[in-house]
Amino acid sequence: MKLITWNVNSLRARLERTLGVLDRHAPDVLALQETKCTDDQFPFQELEAAGYHAVHHGQPKYNGVALLSREPVDDVRRGFPGDPAPDMARVVGGRVGDLHLLNCYVVNGQAPGSDKFALKMRWLDALRDHLASAYDPSDRLVVVGDWNITPDDRDVHDPEKWREQIHCTEEERAQLRGFLDWGLTDLHRLHDDGPGPWTWWDYRMGAFARGWGLRIDLALGTAPVAAACTTVEVDKDERRKTTHETNPSDHAPVAVTLSS
Repeated sequence: MKLITWNVNSLRARLERTLGVLDRHAPDVLALQETKCTDDQFPFQELEAAGYHAVHHGQPKYNGVALLSREPVDDVRRGFPGDPAPDMARVVGGRVGDLHLLNCYVVNGQAPGSDKFALKMRWLDALRDHLASAYDPSDRLVVVGDWNITPDDRDVHDPEKWREQIHCTEEERAQLRGFLDWGLTDLHRLHDDGPGPWTWWDYRMGAFARGWGLRIDLALGTAPVAAACTTVEVDKDERRKTTHETNPSDHAPVAVTLSS
């Protein structure tokens, strides 16, 4: 199985690009974050014509998450119990075959010490509580998405410059370690010790060309998934194509391959 996670940063603006990713990679599942549309604006017909079932959890202008799958998605869950920001469409889950999927767009947090940062901490606490109540570490479960957290200094192009800045604080990293302690593994680090690869580059100052990036788009899996994970790759070519566009996505797709 090939699973791709990508912060598309407005699906309707990048529908052709999304269809191109589906055509080029032919994934079994594509998890999208920041679709930025309501369910009635979501391009179900176009995706069905490309051979994909779609499950969407959207809201006007902001956030939005989706699962696109060649097989029907069962046991669909939109949002999660205890979410401290239930008006934000940030989580969608489901099951494809015997693989449980949880697609997350984690709260950004804006800046340490801000109200939005405090919300991020509460949101992550609630998500971890949901994970522990709804799943078991022995399940075949993969949790993917834009985490807005760098796991450690290997995931930052300039660790000292970013020290204790948003995405790179010890408080955020401790939250992420809580998910790993529950029973998830950072699948990318099974195959690459780093530093890098990056999955996000700022639009400004030629960050992509200069290699100024962060790894914040993560695929985490339980032990059965980790045992089946054969490759994890960042599609930098997709991000490279955006350098001359006026409104690109600043994230690259991350592709995970699992043996059957």
